[in-house]
Amino acid sequence: MKKILSLLLVLFMLLPAFALAETAPVIKIGQSLGTPNDARAFAVITVVLQDDVIIAAYIDEFQFQNAADYVGVPGSDADLGKNFVEGKVLASKRVNNEPYSAMMTAYAGSTVSIADNYDAIQAFVVGKTVADLEALPTSGENVVDAISGATLVAAPGYLQGIIDAAKAAK
Repeated sequence: MKKILSLLLVLFMLLPAFALAETAPVIKIGQSLGTPNDARAFAVITVVLQDDVIIAAYIDEFQFQNAADYVGVPGSDADLGKNFVEGKVLASKRVNNEPYSAMMTAYAGSTVSIADNYDAIQAFVVGKTVADLEALPTSGENVVDAISGATLVAAPGYLQGIIDAAKAAK
């Protein structure tokens, strides 16, 4: 009798766990590599989805820059960097937000840093589905207007990278 009561007690204690397992949200992560801005740099874009809704995104881009002005990715000063052009490093635009943003200001009159632009795009996609993003206008000016705080003309390319990462999520 004690064994039966113990077994019933254990079963009743496990019932809530089984009920939660059926309703637990599905969390997936996806990543894309691409050239959302131009072919001089590549982006690594990561997306986290809960069921079909984006709950987080992260954008970083990498480009060769002058070693005197930029911090290279790990390994740039070792084996990875052995075949780089003399005086160049492969640099993360996020890690090098200050010098890269200063260059954006000098060349294009940008008033928003590269990291703040990425952050605005990331914030914009949270709570949206792939279908929501695919329904956006594809011309640069209309998309830039839709993303509060972002001024990047290449915003459609970054959004496409987010869509690609979300579709690749597992």
